[in-house]
Amino acid sequence: MKKSALLAAVCVPAFLAAAPLAAKTLVYCSEGSPENFYPGVNTTGTSFDASTQVYSRIVEFERGGTQVQPGLAEKWDISADGTVYTFHLRKGVKWHTNKNFKPTRDMNADDIVFMFERQWKQDNPFFKVTSPNHSYFDDMGMPKLLKSVEKVDPYTVKVTLNQPEAPFLADLAMEFAAVQSKEYADAMLKAGTPEKIDQEPIGTGPFYLVQYQKDATIRYKAFNEYYGGKAKIDDLVFSITPDASVRWAKLQKGECHVMPYPNPADLDAMKKDPNVTVLDQAGLNVGYLAYNTQKKPFDDVRVRKALNMAMDKKAIVDAVYLSSGVPAKNPIPPSMWSYNDAVKDDPFDPAAAKKLLAEAGYPNGFETDLWAMPVQRPYNPNGKRVAELMQADLAKIGVKAEIKTFEWGEYRKRLQAGESQMGQMGWTGDNGDPDNFLHTLLGCDSAKGVSGSNIAKFCYKPFDDLVTKAKVTSDQKQRTELYKQAQVIFKEQAPWFTVAHAVQLKPIRKEVVDFKLSPFGRHTFYGVDIKGK
Repeated sequence: MKKSALLAAVCVPAFLAAAPLAAKTLVYCSEGSPENFYPGVNTTGTSFDASTQVYSRIVEFERGGTQVQPGLAEKWDISADGTVYTFHLRKGVKWHTNKNFKPTRDMNADDIVFMFERQWKQDNPFFKVTSPNHSYFDDMGMPKLLKSVEKVDPYTVKVTLNQPEAPFLADLAMEFAAVQSKEYADAMLKAGTPEKIDQEPIGTGPFYLVQYQKDATIRYKAFNEYYGGKAKIDDLVFSITPDASVRWAKLQKGECHVMPYPNPADLDAMKKDPNVTVLDQAGLNVGYLAYNTQKKPFDDVRVRKALNMAMDKKAIVDAVYLSSGVPAKNPIPPSMWSYNDAVKDDPFDPAAAKKLLAEAGYPNGFETDLWAMPVQRPYNPNGKRVAELMQADLAKIGVKAEIKTFEWGEYRKRLQAGESQMGQMGWTGDNGDPDNFLHTLLGCDSAKGVSGSNIAKFCYKPFDDLVTKAKVTSDQKQRTELYKQAQVIFKEQAPWFTVAHAVQLKPIRKEVVDFKLSPFGRHTFYGVDIKGK
């Protein structure tokens, strides 16, 4: 990148502060850099936020809700047995253009088929481009679920499943199902630069990518030909600001308009600032410590239960989350349907924990590792501090835990590969369905291999049978009962120490109009306006 372009990228927020009457530009102080712009191989909200501005999906979630509505498909039919989905696509949906490529056609069925096959068919030339780890697609069991994906005609796609899948439509509204241009992909493959479709993306979404400078800035412009109508703002800037205190300072000065993940300690000051509104709602999330159930001594449920009783959950939540979190007992949040409130949490009881450890053959404790998250996430505001409190509690029962951490991308990769003995992680729901937590994070499908989201490597047949049966059952009442039973087994088997469900908090400038909190923790800016511009 030329020095002048980089300077322009870095100086954007300061320029906006100096010239508030510029065209409608919204600056979002994001917390980090995306891994790339292809959500099919990512699992972090940071990367999803960057790519969701660019792409559309077959179906979309309503803004601020969990209901599925038309997206690239204006309507669909589902067979009586729930195994055949026929999607009727919109006509006239335009693609963005960039310096690499100018589309010669509108979005059509070829692009939808490409979205599926790129993640599904190992002989697809794009299967391994950027990464062969299609975590969501694999963790949800899509390779086994899909029987066929057929182009019926240029604007009709038929998807046949091997069995019914209750959350299938909601799954297709998730980020991994972002639709890319097959024509662009073919052109870049021919040019010998297939990775460009993920690094310099084009989509059919409300904004197109103008410039990305890692660890500095992402610049987008409103796409005039977006099928839903042009966005209310003209320019969207992600000012990449990893430090929460610096984000807050920028928000106060008007250098950014929206910031994620505030420090709990700053909340009082935020609420008193006359130029700032703090939006809040119950978060669809959970923060947890996963025990690697395939490694000694954590292959013994007594050891896992003992550690659960050794750590003072309430003290951890009070010290780190302050007023922005509630202690978690289940792997799904209380606001989600099928939450089993009858489940009793493990008590904080170090004496009982020590006794149970002795029964398991560890009367003097043992040595282990404890991986601490290196970044602030919606479900864990300070991984290092949480780890230190856990470490101190465990020492009291003779368990010596060495705290380890890595850069965020490396941390996730190593956790998924099963390298840790104990590792902090968390999850924000993607589609409002319990399956997205219970099967994706704890099912046998996602415990296999080196890229699954089941970092506890927990594959327990009685649990897996319940969550797998719930997937193929369309009746929500029956699904609720199955998930409630699964939560009981989860608590008995203790693959995690569940820490907290965090309240979603979003400080925004008062001039920001109609920003909606996403139940999934995403940050989308279509429909948002700025007052007085």
